[in-house]
Order: sequence, then C-alpha cells, then structure tokens
Amino acid sequence: MIDFHTHTLFSDGDLLPSELIQRAKIKGYKAIGITDHVDESNIEDVVLKITKFSREINKLNEIYVIPGVEITHVTIIFISNLVKKARKLGAKLVIVHGETIAEPVAKGTNMEALKSDIDILAHPGLISIDEVKLAKEKDIYLELTTRRGHSYTNGHVLKLSKKIGAKIVINNDAHLPEDLLPEEFIKKIALGSGMDNNDFQKALINASNLLKKIKNI
Repeated sequence: MIDFHTHTLFSDGDLLPSELIQRAKIKGYKAIGITDHVDESNIEDVVLKITKFSREINKLNEIYVIPGVEITHVTIIFISNLVKKARKLGAKLVIVHGETIAEPVAKGTNMEALKSDIDILAHPGLISIDEVKLAKEKDIYLELTTRRGHSYTNGHVLKLSKKIGAKIVINNDAHLPEDLLPEEFIKKIALGSGMDNNDFQKALINASNLLKKIKNI
C-alpha cells in the first residue's frame, strides 16, 4: 500500500514522524508521504525537518518516506509561488488542499492549484469539469479520500474523473493513528464511492506510477 497524504505533529497530526512511519510499516504500507499543512509562515521549517527525517529513514530500506507538503488555505495569488518554494526547498511531493465542502476553502483554489506544478489535488470537493480536464492535461492526480467530511464528494470526483480520464489516487489524509486504514477497508470506501474492482486496481497502479516518478526526481 502507498499513501501520499499524512500529517504529523509538525502541523495538526497527533504523531511524531517516527511513530507515524512505524504504525504504517506494521500495517503493511510500503511508502508514505508526509505532507504537513504549510503556508508562508512554516514552509521552510516543515520541509527541512521532513526532508532530513526521510533521508535517514530511507537508508534502512524498510518503508519509503516521501518528504512533502500540503499547501493549505493559502490566498490564491500565493499558491504558485509556494509550490515553487516547496520544490526549491526539497519537497518531492506537493499537494494542495482542495475545495472540500467540509471547510471554507477559498473559491478558485482548485483551478489555481492545477495551474501550478503540483502532484495531487487533495479532496477537491465539487470540482468542475474544466478543472478535471486541466488535471488530465497536466497529469495531476485527483484524490479520493477516506477521511470523514472530505470524503462526502468522492462520488462526484470519481464520476467526472472517469468521464474525462483524469487519474485518481486514494489517500487516508491521516492525522490520528486510527486514520491509517488497512487495504480491505480502503477498498470498501472506494467501492462505496462508485468504484468497481477495475477502478480500484487502476488507482493502485496510479499510486505505484506516481511513486516511481517521485523516486526519479
């Protein structure tokens, strides 16, 4: 299993990076992206800490840790520059916190994020068909999430993604130990969102392909 979207106590998660990784390893994950929430106030500190941590953990070849960020609730005009800054600082995975209906995310965040050099648009809510087309054009992955609240629009995201041919990945958006779900339960949530078995396998393949891309950066 691969999860590109998790949080530690460097933002609003409950766990140290080491405990998050240990719990993920025991549950059978082979790769984890640590993508704590960032804006201009903390991006340097978070990226440098996670990059250093991942460098040491990855020497053990037990579980692959991807140093990343989730750019969150940022004023729209600043998104592109923060994406560039994250890359420059060493983030191998850049996610933007999309327009989930569970939070008051600024309208236009999805589109501005998709115009930028990101890897995943997280929980994009009631994403528009033009935004999905742009995601496909730029090979940006759209997220289906197991997280309560954010998952309310999984069916909508999946429906448009299948219609347009945009790529989907499934993430936990883990903040707590219990958020790291086993694969069989993740699959149930995916099927409940409207996926069939083939769709689920494609999402797993998408995750593997994205991990390969990240490793080659």
